[in-house]
Amino acid sequence: MKNRIIRAVAGIFIVISIFLSIYVNQNWLWLTGFVGANLFQSSITKWCLLEDILTKLGVKD
Repeated sequence: MKNRIIRAVAGIFIVISIFLSIYVNQNWLWLTGFVGANLFQSSITKWCLLEDILTKLGVKD
């Protein structure tokens, strides 16, 4: 369950930042890069802040 939530949140952030970069300002693409960098970092270190937050909120695997 946590993995699905993490993927959904990452996808939502990416889609929102792309729409904001098209309609508001191109600097919103930095958010897309930040999300991508965090996904890459979590694949290497096997640590994800959102996963820790979801665990504290009581979300099960």
